[in-house]
Amino acid sequence: MEIILKEDIIGLGFKNDIVEVKAGYGRNYLIPTGKGVIASPSAKKILAENLKQQARKLAALKAEAEKKAEALKDVALVIEMKVSSNGHTYGSVNAATVAAELEKKGINVDRKIITMHEAKKVGDYVATVHFHKEVLVEVPVKVVAENAAVEAPKAEEAPAKEAPKAEEAAAEA
Repeated sequence: MEIILKEDIIGLGFKNDIVEVKAGYGRNYLIPTGKGVIASPSAKKILAENLKQQARKLAALKAEAEKKAEALKDVALVIEMKVSSNGHTYGSVNAATVAAELEKKGINVDRKIITMHEAKKVGDYVATVHFHKEVLVEVPVKVVAENAAVEAPKAEEAPAKEAPKAEEAAAEA
């Protein structure tokens, strides 16, 4: 069954897309909730005419989405979680967690436009932010153990402080 979407549905399509769905999903969910209409020939003609008239608006929306994407271009997230001895996290890192971390960095992104496979182990993952149909940003997400992240910088700082003392001793001799 062909449906014309009336709003963005992550995983299915974007507003004004013509998508193929199973008949039950279209009849029982998309059409009754107003998220889509049947793609009849007359509805397709109306859609084509509306898209011609909205071309400028769509270009402006895309430009705005590209501006938001530029802010996320060089962002990489490091999320500290409590971890068991075998590397499994207590809880999981998902789209809501990524949105909260981005908010801490001053970037306001709705969690509904973020897709990410749930991270239940320590490691590197990728979260995709869907700003627009054609503007996607992949944000690298690194999940680390809470204690390991705190101990690692201390180990790096200690040799750095000792090195100048060794240089001073060599200079005095």
